[in-house]
Amino acid sequence: MSLEAKKHATYIDLLALPDHLVGEIIAGELIASPRPGPRQARASSVLGSKITSPFDEGQGGPGGWWILDEPELHLGQNILVPDLAGWKKEKMPNIPVEQAYFEIAPNWVCEVLSNRTAGMDRVKKLPIYAREKVDHVWLIDPDKKTLEVYSRDVERWILLGSYAGNECVRAGPFDAVEIDLGSLWLPDGKQ
Repeated sequence: MSLEAKKHATYIDLLALPDHLVGEIIAGELIASPRPGPRQARASSVLGSKITSPFDEGQGGPGGWWILDEPELHLGQNILVPDLAGWKKEKMPNIPVEQAYFEIAPNWVCEVLSNRTAGMDRVKKLPIYAREKVDHVWLIDPDKKTLEVYSRDVERWILLGSYAGNECVRAGPFDAVEIDLGSLWLPDGKQ
């Protein structure tokens, strides 16, 4: 007896998901996750606001980037949706408006971890980001109130720094501005 081959997920499968789920295809498998919870949404929103003004808009910083929330990335056979991503404008001079996704790998991604997504983000997505030559990855855990900053060395990640609590951080590639980590977290006792 032979085992039936597992069906590879398609973009049609991803589009058929209900709107309240975030769909990704990793190694042919459709992965559906709920939208970010309050702590994750807060961390992502505040971080995005802190880096968009100086890096995307050039207000109080160097500019030269596109910073986007939850872009759909088509990287080879994989479809990933990081919480935040950034492209240097020299790599992607214009945002491609003719399609709803991006085929150019970003220079930076940020994954905001939750109990449901941390394993997938670390084990499945990080190797894809390295293979596709994403230069920097930030992992934020709002439950533990931590930030891990990684830089790519060929196809592996080097941890540049781990930060926690209310530290003020300057971290590549956005080290031109200081980020108060405490502003990313909901007050204790809040969901």
